[in-house]
Order: sequence, then C-alpha cells, then structure tokens
Amino acid sequence: MEPIQEYEDETSLELPSAPMHLNMGPSHPAMHGTIRMVVDLDGEIVRKVDVQPGYLHRGFEKSCERGTWSQVYPYVDRLNYCSPMLNNVGFSIAVEKLLGIQVPERCQIYRVILGELSRISDHLICNGAMAMELGAFTPCLWLIKVRDWVWDILEHETGARMTHSFGRIGGMAKPPTAQLKEMVRNILPEIDKVLHEVQVTLIRNRIFMDRVQGVGVLSKEDALSYGVTGPMLRATGIDYDVRKANPYSGYETYDFEVPIGHDGDTYDRYLCRLEEINQSCRIIAQAVDRLPDDGPINVDDPRIILPPKDAVYTTIEATIAHFKLVMEGLKPPAGSLYSYTEGGNGELGFFIVSDGSGTPYRVRCRPPCFINLQCAGPMIRGNQIADIVPTFGSVNMIGGECDR
Repeated sequence: MEPIQEYEDETSLELPSAPMHLNMGPSHPAMHGTIRMVVDLDGEIVRKVDVQPGYLHRGFEKSCERGTWSQVYPYVDRLNYCSPMLNNVGFSIAVEKLLGIQVPERCQIYRVILGELSRISDHLICNGAMAMELGAFTPCLWLIKVRDWVWDILEHETGARMTHSFGRIGGMAKPPTAQLKEMVRNILPEIDKVLHEVQVTLIRNRIFMDRVQGVGVLSKEDALSYGVTGPMLRATGIDYDVRKANPYSGYETYDFEVPIGHDGDTYDRYLCRLEEINQSCRIIAQAVDRLPDDGPINVDDPRIILPPKDAVYTTIEATIAHFKLVMEGLKPPAGSLYSYTEGGNGELGFFIVSDGSGTPYRVRCRPPCFINLQCAGPMIRGNQIADIVPTFGSVNMIGGECDR
C-alpha cells in the first residue's frame, strides 16, 4: 500500500496574481450615456482605466456645413441637451460677431434669462443624478422637481420643453411672453426653498460626505494642463468664468459671484454647482427687473431677419425676402473667428468659417464636456471601484458634446 501523499496547505502558497480586467459600459446606468470604461482592478482598487467615448457619434459639425446658417440651431440644441438654450445663445453670438452686428438690449436680457434658466437645469440634472447613484433618492426627486418648474417656463416661452431651437442670428424667434416676469418671480423663492432642503438633508450627511470628500481629486496644475473649464476648474480654486473674464450679453452689468472650491474633489464640484444655481437665480432676478415690456427683440436688417408673416402673405417684397433667406440663407462676409461663452460645463466655443455664401464653410465646436472628460481617468485611478460612480457623475459627461 502506497503512503498517503501530503499536500501543502494552499493558503500558504504565494500564487502569482494579475489585475482583474473589467468592462463598464457602454450600456451601464452609471455611465450617464453611451461611454465605455475598461478598468484593471487590484482587489477593489482601480490601477488602470481606459475611458472610451465615441459610441454616440452623429457628425454634428459636418451636418452644420450642409444647410444654411440658421439651420444649425437644431444641431446645437442637441450638443448639450441639458442646457440647449446656452448653446443657442453661444452660436448666435458667434455668427453675430462675424456679421459685425449687436442685438438690441431687450434681446440680450432675454437671452440672459433663458440661458441662466438652462444653466440651472443643467446643474440640477447633474447633482440630482449623482446623489441618486449614491442612494440619496429623495434629494434627487426634489432637484428634478425644480427642473420641471424651470422646464415649464422654457416650454411656455419657446414652445418646446427640452430642445428649443429658439435662438436666431440677430435676435430670438419671438419676444418674451407677457407672463414671463410673473412666472420667473414666482419660481425663484421656491427654488431657494428646495436648495435649502437639499443642503440640510444631503451635503452634511455623513454617508454622502464619506463617499465624495477626498474622492476624485483634481489638482489645479492638472486642471490647467488638461484645459478644464467650468465647475470642474472652479472646484480646484481657480476663479475663471467666461461671463466675468470676457463678458457678453451685458454680464458685466450684473451683480453675481463665481463660486470656487479648495480641494478639487467630488464634494467641491457638487457644492460649486449647487451655489452656481443660487447665483443664476440672482442674475435672473436682476434681468427680470431690467426686461422692458416692449421694444425690438431682433436687429432691424431684412438681410438677416425674416420679415413678419403677415407681410409675407400680403406683399411681394416680404415674400421674396422670406424665400431668399429660407432657401439661400443669410450671407455673412468671408472670414473666420472663434467665439466662446460660458456653457453649463465650461467654456463653449465655436470656430466658424464663412466663404461668403449662405452655407457655413466650417463649423467646429469646443465642447467643454469632451475637454473635461480627459481628466476622468487620472481622477479615478487609485480610488476604489465604487468611487467611479460619484467621480464620473461629477464630471457631468454629456454624450452629445463628446461624440458630436
């Protein structure tokens, strides 16, 4: 009989180990859109991450070069569908600079009101979704409730709840409604109440603070080297906002502050967006008080603005002008420029080239989400896999901007 062979206890063996290769997305609820991450895990620690956008590519820029200048608006709406009016305003200003025109003051104030409402909507969606993914479902519902109030106003003004296509080169599609001031003044105190509830319930909650403080840290040096802008940059302590640094639409005349953080972590990014909502409400309150009840909303130039519909139906001159603007498009002088405004997530830029025809020769966009997304990998590495969710949520990746 052969002796029984003794085996070494497996727990004492030094077995070779390799990182776990894990795929997240592109169909994953925490990815905030069609984006993929390939992560290498050492236990729960993320050692390597490859962030892969590009699953939503729609050819935005080339589509803009196939129609007239005014037909670009439905495309820019869908760049950042969380704050489309800011995209409308940004593109309008770019073409107006190329034309060398200045819109009336009433139009500028109207743009500020609608744009800041859109900024509020953008921040509400970002903070609400991030809180929900950490288990804070009630504050998420509160914030989404406020977003619906904002959308009620935008729908009343533009006729569309989400993608408005309301901007126009040289003005806006329609003047403000008679109910705008009352609707805005009624909603501002209610927004303040909800934000106070969220602050009391969430931002001092120990579980929430443990999940976001010191997580996804972005240093000032890295933020600048990557070209980060918006709340992500300001959360690191750098005071840069296009509305202050290079004012447009009369922003230099409004009294508001730019919230900045200190640590550049997920918590600071959350607080910056929350305070920016307060500052947007502050701007809107001033703008509503300034908004005239009457006056021109568009520039007085038949080469740029469509004639009134009643004139189109009754005079041959207006009919011809309408036909030529719709079929051929307005014709900016040949040239190129880069124009930038403060979008919901940072500097939104448009580089446009005109060859003098009614069709853009080139339209290129600087989407803040795509630039900011570069930092997602460095911010995630070294943290736990559970930290990916709040960190990536605080980047606020919008697929339409990244995969334009």
